Amino acid sequence: MEKIEKQILDTVDHLTDDILDFTCRLVAEPSTLENEASALQVMEEELTKLSFDSIRVPIDPAKLSEHPGFAVVPWSYEGRYNVVSQREASAEGGRSVIFNGHLDVVSPEPMRLWDTDPFDPVVREGWLYGRGAGDMKSGVAAMTYAAHAVEKAGFGFKAPVTIEAVIEEECGGNGALACIAAGYDAEAVLIPEPMGPTILTAQIGVLWFKVSLTGVPRHVYEAQAGVNAIEKCIPLISALRDLEAEMNQEVHPIYEGIQHPINLNIGIIKGGDWPSTVPAAAEFHGRLSFFPGKTYDQTRRRIVDTIAQATQADPWLAKNQPEVEFYGFRSEGHIANRNQPVFNTLNQCHREMKSQDASEFISTATTDVRAFHYFTRAQATCYGPVAENIHAANERVEIESVIHTAKVYALFLARWCGIVE
Repeated sequence: MEKIEKQILDTVDHLTDDILDFTCRLVAEPSTLENEASALQVMEEELTKLSFDSIRVPIDPAKLSEHPGFAVVPWSYEGRYNVVSQREASAEGGRSVIFNGHLDVVSPEPMRLWDTDPFDPVVREGWLYGRGAGDMKSGVAAMTYAAHAVEKAGFGFKAPVTIEAVIEEECGGNGALACIAAGYDAEAVLIPEPMGPTILTAQIGVLWFKVSLTGVPRHVYEAQAGVNAIEKCIPLISALRDLEAEMNQEVHPIYEGIQHPINLNIGIIKGGDWPSTVPAAAEFHGRLSFFPGKTYDQTRRRIVDTIAQATQADPWLAKNQPEVEFYGFRSEGHIANRNQPVFNTLNQCHREMKSQDASEFISTATTDVRAFHYFTRAQATCYGPVAENIHAANERVEIESVIHTAKVYALFLARWCGIVE
């Protein structure tokens, strides 16, 4: 390792407390859907403190609606935005990079399952606990301080370095897409998702849907004269489970050996308004994944056809067809070649720290990598901290792995972008 690189890594070590403090301040902000403003403000303030100018990049549905990656959603974007900071090159000869991370988090409910307040970060035995600690506010802190460490060590960059803190990664990806539509592009994109120190080369496609249906309300004393909308959901969900099983038999070669890569999740169910009234309306919301090479439209059609076929076995449903709607994620999967320049440089940096190659990660989830893969010139991947219980109670991130991520990203900057003394 060159003396300059050693100096940069030593600087990251000296910034450990700052990285952890920044992470904790981000975790303390409950940035669930439509409540991201306070976390974005913390991000803006930190960038200012570190001498990075930032701008707000709004999500404008009117402008993005024609983009093939835009996810139609039922909520508002008024007053909501991403935070972007771009450091221009102080010399020539390097290659550009975007560090992208999301600040939105999923709900911590039910709170009673947590040992501590999910928005009151706690450090215990080398781990930081809190909602978003792993997914992925620690990664945002690591990538931000990686860029700062290079400059604090006394160096500039030979290519533009962009830091993006986005929203809506957890529900469709319109935040990252808005940054792309605003013109932010680079030769490399690194996203510190909490998949550990691995290099993501493939991820699954994901879509969201909602099924709504009606029944006939009655007082329970004449329940047989009514139609229970909640109970009518049961055969539809069962049919979708059969579809899930069928899709898992159509294994893409890259997913061979991975148990149950295609997953259906019924994540929301609503229905009825009174225990003594036969419910007249019900709905359920689901998430279904699909293999790379299959399209959103193909998978969407399979869901619609599955629901339609399931209704034929029930006289009421056959005459009163459920409504199937699609919103949020409409994200197709992809596969990237492990042997490309960005991945090789990232692996070299990992090997410098770990004395072995980084493992390849084949994901059964989706990330914002897909937007950069399909809609920019970038070679994009994920490499990040080690986390446990993401989207669950007692989410936590290994602090040592956060600092490791910052070091690898700082070393990547030195080798990919090039530095100016």
